Amino acid sequence: MTTGFRFLLMKSWSRSRRNCSRRPSVTTSSKTLGDLFDSFEHEAFRLETLDDYSKSGNVDAYHAYLAGEPQPDDYNAGWVEELRSHTEKGKRVYRVHILSRPLTDYLCFELGWGYRKNMTGGEEFFILDITDKPNPLHGVPDFWCFDSESVAVMNYDRAGKYLGSQVLETDRAAEFVSIGDGSDSMAATEAHRRPQRAASRQRLVP
Repeated sequence: MTTGFRFLLMKSWSRSRRNCSRRPSVTTSSKTLGDLFDSFEHEAFRLETLDDYSKSGNVDAYHAYLAGEPQPDDYNAGWVEELRSHTEKGKRVYRVHILSRPLTDYLCFELGWGYRKNMTGGEEFFILDITDKPNPLHGVPDFWCFDSESVAVMNYDRAGKYLGSQVLETDRAAEFVSIGDGSDSMAATEAHRRPQRAASRQRLVP
């Protein structure tokens, strides 16, 4: 049953992926990413696809992590405050990060410092591990999706430097909503199956 579900999900992603890989510049909205954060009512979803965002923010914190320094008490304080302003009202903020092992230094920093700190603000995190597997969302850009209605595509250069966001017109949001739902389900399935695989290996040990 699980295999069949994943197969149907992948077919849906394949159709959406072809659409979402298009350049969105011709259908941008007058709204900004900040506007979407200020106005969403139920949930905000983020897809992350890169393995290095070290040139996009928290540069000093990243260097401190690499140097073995302790995490500052005020690290990511502004974002945690933003998260709490939403999650304490019952809104959901969550993300899926597509990654493969071995992890880059930045991913170790993000998982060890960033995600753990952001969880204190109520943000949820899911990992879609594609190690030794094809990426089902190859070519899909990073994006935020709000209330399954509004989408902001996040633009980065090849080095992972943030170049800005583009808020799309609502008629394109559905293309990204299906990807968000699919990546969330796939990550949750992977997280559920991983302990089962570990238990199977343990049963084989005499």
